[in-house]
Amino acid sequence: MSETLLHSFWVASALVLVIEGLMPFISPIAFRRSLLQMASMTNRQLRMIGLFSMAFGVALLYWVNG
Repeated sequence: MSETLLHSFWVASALVLVIEGLMPFISPIAFRRSLLQMASMTNRQLRMIGLFSMAFGVALLYWVNG
């Protein structure tokens, strides 16, 4: 694995942690409410959310990298 690729991996991982930490830091009550709502969703609903999230992420990467 090249040094640049490894660096990009660690940068991306760090950004994921920062972004995922924003909601519980800014509004722990809303975060808890969101988790409770997600816990009541069906597996199909969660899979669809995951699918749309991944598709959006791929589209965003494609757009950013032109």
